[in-house]
Amino acid sequence: MARPSTRLALLAVLGAGLLAGCAPAGSGTGASPGASSGTGAGTGARPDPVTVFAAASLKDSFGQIAKDHPELTVRFSFDGSNSLLDQLAGGARADVFASADATTMDSAVGKGLIDGSPRVFAKNVLVLIVPADNPGRITGLNDTLTGKRLVVCAVGVPCGNATTTLASSLGVTLRPVSQETKVTDVRGKVESGEADAGLVYATDAKAAGAKVQTIAVPGAEKVVNEYPIAIVAGARNRDGGQAFIDAVRSEKGRAVLTAAGFQAP
Repeated sequence: MARPSTRLALLAVLGAGLLAGCAPAGSGTGASPGASSGTGAGTGARPDPVTVFAAASLKDSFGQIAKDHPELTVRFSFDGSNSLLDQLAGGARADVFASADATTMDSAVGKGLIDGSPRVFAKNVLVLIVPADNPGRITGLNDTLTGKRLVVCAVGVPCGNATTTLASSLGVTLRPVSQETKVTDVRGKVESGEADAGLVYATDAKAAGAKVQTIAVPGAEKVVNEYPIAIVAGARNRDGGQAFIDAVRSEKGRAVLTAAGFQAP
């Protein structure tokens, strides 16, 4: 039988081993307490996230640009530009704001929500879309829309303001059955067949692919929405936000936007 002193020594060794096995994960790396994650270069840490508020029509393009820049950790909030503006005015925190028109961005600047000067990075125009089989036999903003389910963006949001301007310039009266706060919702209703036609941005029509038919509207090229982007006042990650803006405005970023159907600024 082991002597008492031997048993005590064995228990001490076992106790030390158990304590070592219970040490917090990541301890012993040499990182000083409170050290910032920074960009994560050379440490394996993730970079500080960049929060981007962007118009719904930018979802696919901005998602691709973020993928092309893995050195950035980007968190997106896509919605109607006016809704995003209201969120910022209500105290929501973001580093970057990208609007689907200059009017909304000008309002953000006027409310003191923007730091610096916004820069236009893309342009967009409206087109008419119908379901792939075009059950309403619609040919444009004309009499073929009579009695059909037309969906447009609501007045006050960028795509809605553009719709109003376009209809006025063409001298036509539109009678939509629904007005949406996001252009992507207009597209969704046409894709699903819930609507016979919808006015959306050219980029949304392209993103819908074979789910819809696109009908060009003569004169629509004169009603252009410019897309500005800027750093939000009080941004927590200003450097990261500027890096994302630079990526959007870079040659590679412009190529992504052009491929999505946006026009160059």
